[in-house]
Amino acid sequence: MDEYNELPQTEEEPEEQEEPRRPGADLYEWLQLFLGCVVAAVVLFNCVARLTRVDGGSMDNTLEDGEIMLIWSLGYTQAQGDIVVLNKTPVLLPGWPEPRAIVKRVIATGGQTVDIDYSQSAVYVDGQLLDEPYLPEEMYLPFASTMQQTHWEVPEGSIFVMGDNRNNSTDSRDDQLGTIDTGYVLGKAVLALWPMDRFGTV
Repeated sequence: MDEYNELPQTEEEPEEQEEPRRPGADLYEWLQLFLGCVVAAVVLFNCVARLTRVDGGSMDNTLEDGEIMLIWSLGYTQAQGDIVVLNKTPVLLPGWPEPRAIVKRVIATGGQTVDIDYSQSAVYVDGQLLDEPYLPEEMYLPFASTMQQTHWEVPEGSIFVMGDNRNNSTDSRDDQLGTIDTGYVLGKAVLALWPMDRFGTV
């Protein structure tokens, strides 16, 4: 006689019913996402990178007036030859426009010396002649009384900057600007974005 092992019957578990979504839950989630994107954008464009417009012709022909470029800030340390954006301008006379961020090239960093021989259109850093193929023309001694100095010692934590268009640039040669504390440096120019015919690395 065959034996059968009867399997125990299991009770079916009732299906769990999804709780109805609260009114406004979707809106709350979208609002959270939107605010998260806003915070991320603020952090990105203040701590990592940002867009800056070139104002003036002091960097011709490397960068032209009105160009829009991307500057990099995160972890940046200034180095000779870099093009940087500075949140500092010379002392302005009453009635002049509000100061804007300026774009210049790093010539020397803290602890270095700078000497300019205008008769030879030459710049020396720590006694070594700089090779500057980006200059559009020879450099002449400025007429301004605040730009007659030819020797500088750059303090630690500061940089010495000049525009590539030396004959049309207010920069560290001017006593009203001088060497720049690195705390004023917003970042390094890395990419020209606009106009499109100027697009490319800086």
